[in-house]
Amino acid sequence: MLAKALLIASFCCAPLLVAQENDALVRKVDDHYNHLSSLRAHYTESYAGMGMNRTEEGTLLLKKPGRMRWSYAAPVGKVFVLDGKFAWFYTPGDAQATRVPAKQLDDLRSPLRFLLGHTQLKKELDNLTVVVDGTGFVISGVPKGMAQRVKLLSLWVTAAGAIERMKLEEVDGAVTEFAFTGMQENVPLKDGDFAFVPPDGVSVVEGLPPI
Repeated sequence: MLAKALLIASFCCAPLLVAQENDALVRKVDDHYNHLSSLRAHYTESYAGMGMNRTEEGTLLLKKPGRMRWSYAAPVGKVFVLDGKFAWFYTPGDAQATRVPAKQLDDLRSPLRFLLGHTQLKKELDNLTVVVDGTGFVISGVPKGMAQRVKLLSLWVTAAGAIERMKLEEVDGAVTEFAFTGMQENVPLKDGDFAFVPPDGVSVVEGLPPI
């Protein structure tokens, strides 16, 4: 009878233990980024969808509070900048630069904005799951407010809680992946690094960001 009782107890406790372990892993990511003030990394961005396949790369800068800059290596001058108030999109050769209020941003890079504030992944992602993957783990869920566009966001995380890869699967079947290397944390960055000034002759339009 004792053995049977212990077996039943183990089955009852197993889900609770797994949930506690998953919560601890998620908190590890929260703690890691809540102690950061800035970040510099090289990124590779791959996109497949709408009959297109493309790969781009460049440098990502993050600075709290609320600043982000994606500087593309090709074409040089292509940028996505979040200056704390607005998001800016510009590609060299375009006659216009697009500006979107940060609070209205619905862009595939915007899930990374949770790294710019007080991170709580359990509040940022619906239907959150955690799976151990080698020496790290994978956190998946649907970013709040993006369910009509994003089917699933997956984050590949190191044992220390640093995000090395991000995959976004859209409801229309398109897939965007970001891989981060050469990460440097708490590097000196200025607010001016996140300023965007349209080149001469380029007008500014309000609107939705491009793909």
